[in-house]
Amino acid sequence: MKKEMKYNETEKLELKKSTSELRDGIKSICAILNKHQKGKLIFGIKPNGEVIGQQIGANTLRDISQKIANSIEPKIFPEVCEEEIEDKVCIVVEFEGLNIPYYAYGRAYMRVSDEDRSLSAKELERLILDKNKDRLRWDSEICEGASLEDISEENILRFRERYKEINKIKIKGSKNNLLKSLGCLREIGGELKVTNAGNLLFNNTPEKFSSMSYITIARYPGIEKGNEYLDMKDFYGNLFDLIDKVDKYIRENIKERSRVVEGKIPRKVIPQYPYYSLREVLTNAVVHRDYSIDGSRIIIRMFKDRIEFNSPGGLPSNITPENIVNEQYSRNSILSDVLGKVKYIEKMGEGWDKIIDSFNEVEYETKMPGILDTGNTVIVTLFSSKEMLENKEKVTENQRKILEKTTQKTTQKTTQKILLLIKENPQITRNELAGILNLSADGVKYHLDNLRKEGALIRVGGRKEGYWEVKNE
Repeated sequence: MKKEMKYNETEKLELKKSTSELRDGIKSICAILNKHQKGKLIFGIKPNGEVIGQQIGANTLRDISQKIANSIEPKIFPEVCEEEIEDKVCIVVEFEGLNIPYYAYGRAYMRVSDEDRSLSAKELERLILDKNKDRLRWDSEICEGASLEDISEENILRFRERYKEINKIKIKGSKNNLLKSLGCLREIGGELKVTNAGNLLFNNTPEKFSSMSYITIARYPGIEKGNEYLDMKDFYGNLFDLIDKVDKYIRENIKERSRVVEGKIPRKVIPQYPYYSLREVLTNAVVHRDYSIDGSRIIIRMFKDRIEFNSPGGLPSNITPENIVNEQYSRNSILSDVLGKVKYIEKMGEGWDKIIDSFNEVEYETKMPGILDTGNTVIVTLFSSKEMLENKEKVTENQRKILEKTTQKTTQKTTQKILLLIKENPQITRNELAGILNLSADGVKYHLDNLRKEGALIRVGGRKEGYWEVKNE
């Protein structure tokens, strides 16, 4: 029977059969430090986990310690000791250091799974920037050209009111003191300067000073990218307005089903994607993107079967799609903090968990969301419910009769169908009408808007709980 091995190499543990592999071991120390800032190296265990032990002379431990100190820059001083493992003597090296990047024999390495990968010049530059993130955060830097006059009093008031509503505490103090406490103003040489965060959060037209702060949405008719669009639109505004406007647009352009719960009204609305996931992924893209990359913007691509959120800037070096739930980091800590105070974004580490939970709770079959880090862009994909892809809206017997009954010219026929379907069910949704009539949601909206302008139709109440009322001709 094959013996089950106790030890396995990981991102923080490297195994070497003997000190004859010390040079490679030092590269592993460098790689682990650059990824995790601490780890362990054991001599006397094969990479497959078999413990074979290590011969130790009078100067072995001291020689290892000196060799590590002389081969890694910046210098580290590891703990090197003997340890008995499975009745065999091994050498255990424990090390840590925060002064990344580290170099072994003049080269920088990064731990990826159980391998040590040499870093390219671009990856090394990114590692150095991450190291200095607290000193070089883009959102804390001064926004060139912006002044206090660009900060909207209305936006400040809205923030105060929302903060009071959510936290049950009134924010006291002047506008300037509030902005300074939020990191949106900095005093330099006795003069108050607007930071990039202040411009994005409280300026009605932040794109004047941060040209790529807008969002582009492209809607495609099928499941592939191409030159044919259902719609392409750019959205501008401060981050609060930007999130609200884009969230509203996406919701208006996804499918919905409604279900009567035990014959009661209002009916339960079941969207193509969980509403929570849409807003949280959008907000994360806005908050955590890299605003310092010239010529970049957030791009959202809406396909028939999925939505892709493309956010400029890759994941930080110590974060992967696999550990993103457990790691807490924001490229723009001021933006994250301010939006978090008024519940526009979840606390760090909680948002992705809740996105997954929202998909686990839906009443249809769908794939779990995916994260792809291309190095320059993070792409988060939400997948549509299969039910909404495969089935059109079910047509009742009364609705079928209505469809068969109208036989006039095309435009007249469509508007008559809409009015008759609404009379039969005043709470029918735009997406339900689209499914029954085999029209696009925009097509239905076009006819509804015309009917309202003509006075033939009015809307009573809100989008979810309201209903349509057909006016007598």
